Amino acid sequence: MRIVFFGSGAFGLPTLERLVREHDVPLVITQPDRPAGRRRRLTPTPIAAFASEKSLDLLKPADVNAPEVIRRVHDVHADAFVVIAFGQKLGEELIGEHFAVNLHGSLLPKYRGAAPIQRAMMAGERQTGVSVITLASRMDAGAVLGTSRTAIDPGETAGELHDRLALLGPDLVMDVLARHEAGALDPQPQDETRATRAPKLTKAEGTVTFDRPAPLVRAVIHGLTPWPGCTIEIDGRSLRLLRVKDEADDGQSLKGAAVGCTPGRTPGAVAEDGRVFCREGAIRLLSVQPPGGKAMSFSAYVNGHGLPEGAVCRGLGEGSGVT
Repeated sequence: MRIVFFGSGAFGLPTLERLVREHDVPLVITQPDRPAGRRRRLTPTPIAAFASEKSLDLLKPADVNAPEVIRRVHDVHADAFVVIAFGQKLGEELIGEHFAVNLHGSLLPKYRGAAPIQRAMMAGERQTGVSVITLASRMDAGAVLGTSRTAIDPGETAGELHDRLALLGPDLVMDVLARHEAGALDPQPQDETRATRAPKLTKAEGTVTFDRPAPLVRAVIHGLTPWPGCTIEIDGRSLRLLRVKDEADDGQSLKGAAVGCTPGRTPGAVAEDGRVFCREGAIRLLSVQPPGGKAMSFSAYVNGHGLPEGAVCRGLGEGSGVT
């Protein structure tokens, strides 16, 4: 098949690589280069970098629905459009009569929007996946053509889950294209009563409070990693949490802790063994990063910075004067 590929983020790379191997990709369309890094140098998208490396015809329009872009796309006479993490909405004139599909990082209709992977993890979901849908006027509301499911590992971060889900894309997209060619697709409309939103994350969300069950605290921390990151305050100093493990509350005494939601526990209080107590259970800090420093184990952090008796972890702005 002749496929025009629309994509920008790394989420679409495995699928584009597979399409290039097994189909004809006469045109790739991505977002314009953007400033990135501390020096704000113009940087191509991951899709643009791959397309350039493979000498694929490449467009980087600021407006994908501009007349000259529409003419260029239609001149290709494609059999299908594949859209993955592109960043612009394709208009009706551009799509025309083409078979056009989108790979989305959730089990739709749940988690429609820009951050489905992070939001699903932060909500404590135990399962997620990817969906291939038709393009629709409303965001991520098209008919579902296929899904692939996977369990969320409690030990993985949103960044790691992103990479795993991206690897589910190629087989699913290839299956949908094959069924389209064979006339065997069975589009399923989404149940609007089950639809949920997954808005883009902001830097202001990059913290966590401990007045909630430990598994949910862990889910929020991992869902915020690697961006925007989860930063807390401990003993008056900020600290980024990179990886944690949730544990059941064993009922042992906590030296220096006042009475909290669980008898003898203050949410956020740090035990002598490094656990941080939550409303239910506790989390163990495994990997952290001090401001301007490198990632390290929590034990290495304590060895270098110390940890006073009765130390308490707080979310930024949570009664700490930090904003």
